[in-house]
Amino acid sequence: MDVAALITWLVTAVGGFVMLGTWIAKGGTRKPRTSHFPPGLIFGHFALAAAGLVVWIIYLITKNHSLTWIAFILLVPVALLGFTMLARWVSVRRAHATVGGPDTAAAQPPAERHFPVVIVGGHGLFAVVTVVLVLLTALR
Repeated sequence: MDVAALITWLVTAVGGFVMLGTWIAKGGTRKPRTSHFPPGLIFGHFALAAAGLVVWIIYLITKNHSLTWIAFILLVPVALLGFTMLARWVSVRRAHATVGGPDTAAAQPPAERHFPVVIVGGHGLFAVVTVVLVLLTALR
């Protein structure tokens, strides 16, 4: 189960990297910002998830069981930040999907509007599976 958590975590990270790259490439960090995602939200989510992944890899090497709980505790704010971004992404997606909405030639769409739906869904699905596998490993 611990190796399965690593695999799902890595798949989740790949999806996260795709979205982070898209967000940066489409102007998420440029001024004036059109993004509904503050950089602290994006980079905080990324940093905590990466830290948790490093802790998980160290757990796999050392088999120090207390590291499973540290990894899980790191995943809690990662998940909360992820749900925050999902809620903002859904509202942006809906607002810019309407004809004649803010997504006109005069207004540049937010950077997160360019996230592929399949990547967002897959990232979220694998993230939930990762959290469950980490928790089950910690409870073992």
